[in-house]
Amino acid sequence: MANGLPDYLQDTAKDYAKQATATYSAPIDTSKFTGSQFVAGEDPLQTSAINLATQGVGSYQPYLTAAQANLGAAGTAAAGLGALTGPTAYQPFMSPYQQDVIDASMTEFDKQSDMRGQQLRDAAVGVPGAFGGGREGVQQAEYQAQSDRDRALLQAGLLQQGYGNAQQAAQQAFANQQAIAQGQLGLGTAQMGLSNFQRSGLGADIGALGQMGAMRQGLNQAQLTAQQQAAQTAAYEPYQRLSQYGQGITGLTGGVASAQYQEPQQQSPWASALSTALGVGGLYQKIFHPQPMFGK
Repeated sequence: MANGLPDYLQDTAKDYAKQATATYSAPIDTSKFTGSQFVAGEDPLQTSAINLATQGVGSYQPYLTAAQANLGAAGTAAAGLGALTGPTAYQPFMSPYQQDVIDASMTEFDKQSDMRGQQLRDAAVGVPGAFGGGREGVQQAEYQAQSDRDRALLQAGLLQQGYGNAQQAAQQAFANQQAIAQGQLGLGTAQMGLSNFQRSGLGADIGALGQMGAMRQGLNQAQLTAQQQAAQTAAYEPYQRLSQYGQGITGLTGGVASAQYQEPQQQSPWASALSTALGVGGLYQKIFHPQPMFGK
């Protein structure tokens, strides 16, 4: 036995040494299982999600601008309600012809009153002892007092009628102005709702596309990772085989075996890709379809 080995292992040891020299002398081509070719690219659905998000940025602005304009108009209309309330609210609605109507009515009343007064005087002339006497004076005084009361009542009625018409017009104007303010407020609220709906709908579409694209990208990544691991296993297979070969020789000689070669630990490609996909999908969801801050 030479060199501590049985004769029957001499050739085996030489063969092992020859193979080990050849194997360890050749560099490992790591480009076969490393590099960007084993990283899944962006999925078309992810591209669509990003493009949709880019195109949708600010697309809600017209609705928001319209909402702000209508809400501002509602505020202006509501501010104008103050002028239509209070004790003087009727004044702008008084008819400009009211005084002309009153003047004409009073002139006609005075004319008719004078005519009736003349008729009383004429009638007194035909009654012996009545004309120019106390009886005629009493009649004239009573008539004049009644005429004055009737004149005042007529004037008050005309004024009351004008005031009532103006008050009614002011109340109608208040109702109209209030309806305008409420209408503008409702329109602004609706526009704001459209703005929120547009943003949430766009976010939902983008989130769905992003999540589906991330899942598909994860599947593609799993396939690439499996190919990478296969190439890596093939590259290190000679070292594994030589390690086992050397362990066998050592065992035959009764020596203490050295540590066995361990291939680099490999993770399940699908588990890794699935974790990545879920993470990316969740990121799309948070960015493009966030949860509301306050529950509705």
